[in-house]
Parts: sequence; C-alpha cells; structure tokens
Amino acid sequence: MQVGPDPAVRNGADVLLRMMLAAGGLHGTAAFTSVLLVGSLVLIILERRRRPVPLRLGVLFGMLLESSVYALLFGLVISTATYWVLNPPLPLLLIAPALGVREQVVLSLGAGIYEELVFRVLLAGGLFVVLRAAGASRRLAGISAALISAVIFSAFHYIGVYGDPWALESFTFRFLAGLAFSALFLLRGFGVAAWTHALYDVFLTLAQAA
Repeated sequence: MQVGPDPAVRNGADVLLRMMLAAGGLHGTAAFTSVLLVGSLVLIILERRRRPVPLRLGVLFGMLLESSVYALLFGLVISTATYWVLNPPLPLLLIAPALGVREQVVLSLGAGIYEELVFRVLLAGGLFVVLRAAGASRRLAGISAALISAVIFSAFHYIGVYGDPWALESFTFRFLAGLAFSALFLLRGFGVAAWTHALYDVFLTLAQAA
C-alpha cells in the first residue's frame, strides 16, 4: 500500500512485484497481467460454484462504480483520520514511482488484489470463522478480526529485508486503512474491497504521474 513521500515506502508484496516487472520489462508486465487475469477468473469461478447466482453485467458495473467512489474517498478519509489521531505533517499519500506508469498501474492492480486476498480473505475471514467457532457473536468476531488483521497488515510493511523504516504515522495510516478494508470485506465482500484497494493505488499512481 502506497502511503508516503519516500519511494521506499512499500511492503514485501510491492517490492517483489516491482522486481519482477523491472526484470521482465514489457514481457514481465504482460506475463503478470495474464496471471492477474487468470487468478481473477479462478476466483470468479470458485465464487460462482459456492453461490450459483446469475452473472449480470449491471451488477459488475455497479460494484466497479461503488469501488471507484470508495477509492476516491479513501485517501482523504484515512489521511484525515490519521491527522486527527496523531496530528502528523501532511500529506501522507504521494510516492515517487520507480517504474513507468503502465508498470505502476499493473503493479497497483496486482498488489491491491493480492493484499486483500491475503489480509482480508485469508486472515480477517479466517479469524472471523475461528472466533465464531469459539462461540463469539458475529459482532465481536467481526470487530476482533478487523482489529487483529489491521495490526498485522500494518506491521507486515516493516518486517524483513524489504520492510519500511518504522514510523508511527505510516503505521497508523496503514492500521486505519486495514480497518477500513476489513469493514468493506466483511460488509460488502471481497470484490468491493479488492477493487477499492486496487483502484486507490491506481488513482494515486495516475495522480503522481500527472
């Protein structure tokens, strides 16, 4: 997740994807785009098998429009919330791209969907299921899963060789972002959360390139 003016501000997923795209150039971008499309298709097929409902283009367009609105509001809302909590110097949102705009857009789409799959579907969703099985109410399980997954999501950006330098401001921003994405996932589903995250990164990349 892109949050800061320092071009080193990224997580391990961002770094690995950047390395693959930079090494592969145009072919790397095409290959990653193909993998992204195939992965998305597999998720759609699995979801339709679990809940066999008619696939309507109007529903998909509505989900994309909803996610676009959330993505446009996301940075402003989370930055403002971070400012209220810590009163840090603003802005928190710009990052200098190390790759071309096209590669940045592909990376943003892939990283956004990847992070939602890992931190929301597997982590938050898994915690919710475990807590419900342990006897917690839906509300308690949802709140606990959102809080725990948000802390882990934010902390993940500072771990390992590719981790960012610790900063309370960026940790708080990512924690609040994790809460927001977890709420979207639990209330609106993976599709809306993933597209909101991916489009937020895309819009941020395009704004930086403009």
